[in-house]
Amino acid sequence: QVQVVESGGGLVQPGGSLRLSCAASGIAFRIYAMGWYRQAPGKQRDVVTTISRDGLLDYADSVKGRFTISRDNAKNTVYLQMNSLKPEDTAVYYCNARREFNSFWGQGTQVTVSS
Repeated sequence: QVQVVESGGGLVQPGGSLRLSCAASGIAFRIYAMGWYRQAPGKQRDVVTTISRDGLLDYADSVKGRFTISRDNAKNTVYLQMNSLKPEDTAVYYCNARREFNSFWGQGTQVTVSS
């Protein structure tokens, strides 16, 4: 059974930082591309950042220079370090594991940036 579980969300003030974690089980983690997506109320789910099985990175323009994705294949975990957070970063953040025709999602973790 595949499980993708996010953690680390919460309430943070503008300019603050959070680190999200995503642990995946039931898959050969090291051969999956991993990604973080987010969905704000009333909006579609958008990609934030991805990391390929080979470590290639891609970021949405809105988070470049502020967010960093990384993966630890020994722990089957992907991380999202978020710095200089803005109110517009408020959303539910979802983790995704993808390989060819397989795609697995976590349940999401809420990130709220507010003073």
